[in-house]
Amino acid sequence: MEDRKIVLVVDDSSANLQLCRGLLSNDYDVRLAKSGKMALDALARIRPDLILLDIEMPDMSGFEVMTEIKKNRDLDGIPVIFVTSHASEKLVLKAREQGAVDYIVKPFVSDVLYKKIDKAFDAKK
Repeated sequence: MEDRKIVLVVDDSSANLQLCRGLLSNDYDVRLAKSGKMALDALARIRPDLILLDIEMPDMSGFEVMTEIKKNRDLDGIPVIFVTSHASEKLVLKAREQGAVDYIVKPFVSDVLYKKIDKAFDAKK
């Protein structure tokens, strides 16, 4: 069996988690985390190839999660794509400054999601 790339999806919305699982599970090993804390706990056990990270979550924002990821040398090289319902230039700039490889605005089209994931993997090569 071929090893599939692991994509960790972090979002406080169960609907968004299930949507991403449905869209990506044919091509990727999709892991889900419903909060920033759960994502950091998962990252202590697994090394995903990519993280889709919601910005607005109740316990800890995606930016706070990203700060923790960047502190850890083992995690720092994992590409992160921020996913949010806000399209403000200020947030896009902040995401880039924090090291995100890309930014997706919800609701998104599955083709756009796949293109951004492919682009992140190509950049990592």
